[in-house]
Amino acid sequence: MCAIADPATDLIPFSRLVRERSATSHRDSESASFMGELMNGDATLNDYVALVSQHWAIYDALESVESAMSTAPIVAPFLSPALARLPALVADLKFLMGGDWLTRLTLVPATVEYAARIRQVAADWPAGYIAHHYTRYLGDLSGGLYIGRVIARQFGFEKNGINFYQFNQIADPTAFKDAYRARLDAAPWGSTDDQARVVDEVLLAYMHNTRIFEQLGTRAA
Repeated sequence: MCAIADPATDLIPFSRLVRERSATSHRDSESASFMGELMNGDATLNDYVALVSQHWAIYDALESVESAMSTAPIVAPFLSPALARLPALVADLKFLMGGDWLTRLTLVPATVEYAARIRQVAADWPAGYIAHHYTRYLGDLSGGLYIGRVIARQFGFEKNGINFYQFNQIADPTAFKDAYRARLDAAPWGSTDDQARVVDEVLLAYMHNTRIFEQLGTRAA
C-alpha cells in the first residue's frame, strides 16, 4: 500500500490522504452560491445549460487524451470505458440546445483555463492527469448522482438532459470507487515530493472548479 512516509502521515493510505487534505477545498467548491441556487431550485434552465456547457469542455479535455494516456503505466489502471462522459454530454447538449449546440457554446474563462491545465499535465506529467481524473470521476460517482436526481425533479427530465449523471455501465458505484481508491494506494507514485505534487494538483482542480462556479454565478446575476 502506497503511503507518504513522514511522521505525520506514516501508514496513511494515499487515497485517504488525498481525501483528507482536499476536504476543505471540496466543501468550498460544493458550497459555491451558483451550485446552491441550482440545488435549491433558484436557478433557471439556462443556468443549468451553462453548467452542462462547461462540463463538455472539461470532459473533452480529459477524454480526448485518454488514448495517449493509456500508454502511461501509472495512468492505464485508472482508465475505464464505463466512466466516459463525453457521449452523454453531447446527447444532453443536443437535447438542451439543438443540433447546432457546438456553435452556440459559451465557456467562462475559468473553464478554458481548467481544460488547458488538464491537457498540459496530460502531455508533461501523467501523474498530474490522474489528479484531475480522480477529482472529476469520483465526484461524479458521489455527489454527482444526487445532483442528477435533483436536476431531473426540477426540470422534469427523465433521461434526456441528465445523461451525464447516468452511469449505466457501473452497477455499484460504491464498489467502483473503493476499487479506484485501492488503485490510488497501489500506484507507484515515487517519492514523498511526487505524492505531494499530486495532492496539490487535486487542490488545483478544486480551485478551478470553484472559479467556474463563481464565474457562472456572475454571468447569471
